[in-house]
Amino acid sequence: MSQSLDRALVMLTELAEGPRTLDQLATVLGVHKSTALRLLRTLESHRFVQREDVRRYRLGTALFDLANRALEALDVRRAVEPHLRELNARTGHTVHLASYEDGEVVYIDKVESRHPVRMVSRIGLRAPLHCTAVAKVLVADLPEDQRRAVAESLDYPRLTANTITDPQAYLTELAEVRRRGYAVDRGEHEDFIHCIAAPVRGAGGRAVAAVSLSVPRMLLDLEGLLALVPELLRTAEAASAECGWTPTHRTGTDRTDRKDD
Repeated sequence: MSQSLDRALVMLTELAEGPRTLDQLATVLGVHKSTALRLLRTLESHRFVQREDVRRYRLGTALFDLANRALEALDVRRAVEPHLRELNARTGHTVHLASYEDGEVVYIDKVESRHPVRMVSRIGLRAPLHCTAVAKVLVADLPEDQRRAVAESLDYPRLTANTITDPQAYLTELAEVRRRGYAVDRGEHEDFIHCIAAPVRGAGGRAVAAVSLSVPRMLLDLEGLLALVPELLRTAEAASAECGWTPTHRTGTDRTDRKDD
């Protein structure tokens, strides 16, 4: 490895801990101040380092720009696939990954159940917003004005006896999803299938996808499915970490108390 490159990387890592003086950086690198200053000037010219005052330096804006561009280019499906397969291996049930795009929730990945009785679903299929767990999770994460706009725009077709059929009931359900950190489909889309879903969050904290477990009622009752919520939340948290999320508190309801933006 280039010695200069190695020193520059060590310097950036040190600055990630907070602003440092030239003397401090030279000591960390084990070099003369003139050598450290040359490195700083090169990094500063490319905006990787910024001078905070006469004596102190901090990380520059170029690093944040690169980080954001890398996260934007992240393929969520590829990043979280191992976690979906692990959840499927632990539970044996169908695992879906869905995303919210242009007002629609679309299944973007699926790991098939290992049981003989299976769901009829496919990648690319759109999930109804008012009666599926993945859609509830993704809509619940929207800012309040957008949630209300979605709720008021839906037609609410009754697909089963349990389907939500009016905007106020839907908004109440979304508030409950935000509070507890996961959503439940109690046979609302198909009366013989129930489902739980949790958000996969990106670096900014917003849900970039939703991961779900779907099970035919003949294989597992609702109580048995809800017992798998901790497994689902662990998977969602691990998948979120792959997407750049660093939670303050490691629970399924980290962001439920945040103000709407």
